[in-house]
Amino acid sequence: MLSPHECATLILVNDAPDQIELDRAELHTLLEHQFVTIEPLASGYQLPRITPHGHAFLHAVGRIR
Repeated sequence: MLSPHECATLILVNDAPDQIELDRAELHTLLEHQFVTIEPLASGYQLPRITPHGHAFLHAVGRIR
């Protein structure tokens, strides 16, 4: 089960991935559970993205449809 902070971070990755700091402990937990992945961009910047597993979780808790 995810903590409230991890759930909030997952929602933030879904809604505003460019607003997440990649060194957040919650993000590392989400990576370990395969709820998010880090996508390298051509600019050299990295952007967190929701995985299908992460989308399923958000759908299950009623955050997305």
